[in-house]
Amino acid sequence: MFDIPCVIFAGGKSSRMGEDKSLLPFAGFETLTEFQLSRLNKIFKNVYISCKEQTKFNFEANFIQDAKSTQTFAPTAGFVAIFEELKEDSFFALSVDAPFVSEKEIIKIIDADTDELDAVIAKTEFGNQPMCGIYHRSLAKEFSNMLQTDNHKLGFLLKSSKTEFVYFDDEKPFLNLNHPHEYEEALKLL
Repeated sequence: MFDIPCVIFAGGKSSRMGEDKSLLPFAGFETLTEFQLSRLNKIFKNVYISCKEQTKFNFEANFIQDAKSTQTFAPTAGFVAIFEELKEDSFFALSVDAPFVSEKEIIKIIDADTDELDAVIAKTEFGNQPMCGIYHRSLAKEFSNMLQTDNHKLGFLLKSSKTEFVYFDDEKPFLNLNHPHEYEEALKLL
């Protein structure tokens, strides 16, 4: 099991899905979030859930809530709260809507990490996967600035930081459940 903490990002607006995707049933679990928590608890010693409001979940977990004053649904608010809450110098970030990222992909990302980097991010033929990778505390101040200036472009931050992009040939593990048809497709893959 990995010592680096893992944070599941489950605080998004889910506007393209039309309902809160973190609460959709998945793989025999009441919610997609519980599915992610269960499987990631077998890979990481400590798993947290980043969210706007933990009361939407009816299960026990380590929650990190966005600051109450923050009205944004962008991951930026989560990053700021996580760096305030956690003591570690880095953490593994994974979006709740990426249920097929396996231990194999996680190991490859962790193996590419070094202390000199700001981030280590998965990349496929179709682009970067900023919500699958490691973020270091060296970016904490920049995330605070982004939140204050209402700038939530993770791609720009990663390009202007010391980021290692880890390439994956297979796109399937990075299937994001953003739209109803993607959720239906994911259910068929189980």
